[in-house]
Amino acid sequence: MADALYNDPDLARFYDWDCPWTADFDWFSSLLEGRGSMLDIGCGTGMFTAAIAARGLQVVGVDPAEAMLSIARSREGAERVSWVRGDARGLNLGHRFDAVVMTGHAFQTLLTRADRAACLEAIRAQLAPGGRFFLDSRNPDAREWETWTRPATWERRAHPTLGMVERWNEARLLSETGIVRYETHYRLVDGRQFSASSDIAFPSFAELSELIDAAGLRVDRWAGDAAGGELRPGCPDFIPVGGLRAA
Repeated sequence: MADALYNDPDLARFYDWDCPWTADFDWFSSLLEGRGSMLDIGCGTGMFTAAIAARGLQVVGVDPAEAMLSIARSREGAERVSWVRGDARGLNLGHRFDAVVMTGHAFQTLLTRADRAACLEAIRAQLAPGGRFFLDSRNPDAREWETWTRPATWERRAHPTLGMVERWNEARLLSETGIVRYETHYRLVDGRQFSASSDIAFPSFAELSELIDAAGLRVDRWAGDAAGGELRPGCPDFIPVGGLRAA
């Protein structure tokens, strides 16, 4: 089923406000130095995508959610990007890029091993020789979802067009599948409330390594956080940075 958090226009308008540019994007941007083109899979509202295009790269942004792409197409600098509605699984644009990226933990919306394998195969198919890929996925051992509680996440702050907004999250682990189901809530001062329930997966380091290798990709380095820190026990993220594996 389509995730309302990304597909419902009423919810999509909260996305940039709730998930602004962070240090994650600063480091990811640095990984694109010297690249001439980029494919951004799961580009969402296109904040990162448009910023990279402004540097002069040829950029394509792909996302399955039309509500997110509608925001992307309307942002400043959107005309520099080719926006495509599409799924990471089986994506084939008939073009190879100097960089293929998947940021914002979009990889975790792929809920099965087969989904993740199909995405990595699409990355390989569209990555040019000598090109670079990277993605980010949260480390399940860090158990970050345990901090996604109403008391820990509740806040009240101003939205640029909607006024003061209360927002909070709640989450639980579906132990039979390893999927985490989290809820996102926004309440306006007039009493209107917008909520969505979303599922994300937390693949292990071993699985990610196996799938990357099986897809014909290699990892040159693993980072453990979005500042490029070393992989370490309990690190928040698994971030593979690499390219095509030699035949």
